[in-house]
Amino acid sequence: MTELARAAWPDVPSDALVLLPIGSTEQHGPHLPLDTDSVIAHAVARRAATALPGKLVAPTLPYGASGEHADFPGTVSIGHEALRAVLVELVRSLSLWAARTVLVNGHGGNTATLEAVVRLLRAEGHDVAWTGCSVPGSDAHAGRTETSVMLHLAPGRVQLEAAVTGDTRPLSVLLPELMAHGVRAVSPSGVLGDPTGASAGEGRTTMDAMVSTAVRRITAWSVDDRGRLTEPAHQAVRP
Repeated sequence: MTELARAAWPDVPSDALVLLPIGSTEQHGPHLPLDTDSVIAHAVARRAATALPGKLVAPTLPYGASGEHADFPGTVSIGHEALRAVLVELVRSLSLWAARTVLVNGHGGNTATLEAVVRLLRAEGHDVAWTGCSVPGSDAHAGRTETSVMLHLAPGRVQLEAAVTGDTRPLSVLLPELMAHGVRAVSPSGVLGDPTGASAGEGRTTMDAMVSTAVRRITAWSVDDRGRLTEPAHQAVRP
């Protein structure tokens, strides 16, 4: 695995597969740092690349579409239009020498833009797809899942004593109100979930699952109509 930013240009293969982590700078409750999504996306990309020899990890894009968190100080959002332009130009540039690009997304608010970007780029002939960093059963934002992962990745940056329970309704129920009024209207703390019980051990298990999923999807390279890498089809067992 090579960190692109640390490489000299002669060390960069002309047919590389590049993993580009996409994060955000946004509130994650009173107990998690603003770059939580970026930290997680970078860790997934780096560990997946380690399991896939010869892959490159580009510098993490630390800003995304985080308008739903704009009412919280510290949040920095570039919005969907700017994010779209940045991602399009980044992949076009990478495609001048890289064979494939995987956008590893750590922030759910970026998803709609990623889908539009990847569809456009694939129509232009670029070999690009995206994959997320979620696992089944995760809570929505700054709850037990993200808190556990950050306790695993960066325990010194988690202020567990400041953690509070937020709105624990499923994201599917919260989404209309979030889109209309933003996170603060739903949860004054910014937490959507319950950090209670979070642990580094649980975070390690979750991170392992995220990385394994990313590796399987990248290896299979099956892209759906949303531009997203999907799980490989199960092959029939031969007698």
